[in-house]
Amino acid sequence: MTKQQLATFAGGCFWCMVKPFDMWEGVHEVTSGYTGGHVEKPTYEDLKSGTSGHYEAVQISYDPDVIDYQTILDLYWPQIDPTDAFGQFHDRGPQYRTAIFYHDEAQAKLAEASKQQIATSGLFTAPIVTEILPATTFYPAEDYHQEYYKTHKQDYEADRQKSGRDEFIKEHWKK
Repeated sequence: MTKQQLATFAGGCFWCMVKPFDMWEGVHEVTSGYTGGHVEKPTYEDLKSGTSGHYEAVQISYDPDVIDYQTILDLYWPQIDPTDAFGQFHDRGPQYRTAIFYHDEAQAKLAEASKQQIATSGLFTAPIVTEILPATTFYPAEDYHQEYYKTHKQDYEADRQKSGRDEFIKEHWKK
């Protein structure tokens, strides 16, 4: 039987956060959704209002014997601007903030250590504001949002290009 663990990340637009994880061996599924808020069973409209308290997020189901949590963290950080407390790229508002939602203490420790490593790396002069929070109920987004990069390829590519995310990644996450 295949092992399965969860990793949950907020990184702004969930459409842009699926593809970077979806292509790795050991990742079973990447689900777009909402987490961290106070509204039960939120909709996309609830999220967009910015009043539900939820983050737009992805939840990754993975086999830890094939891909470990540290590798997933290492994939997460270069997808975001960890210094922006008010959203990500052209998506603005509290629902588009960045966060790592840990599912156990081992994940919490690894997340904190990775955040500290980014903070001391010299890649950024501004403080790292990505929060590390306990995982709460994750609500899958409407079917329309799932695997958007595959099902709405042109819209996805246009939105991603317009966002400035790729330019930021190239400029700030050079190895």
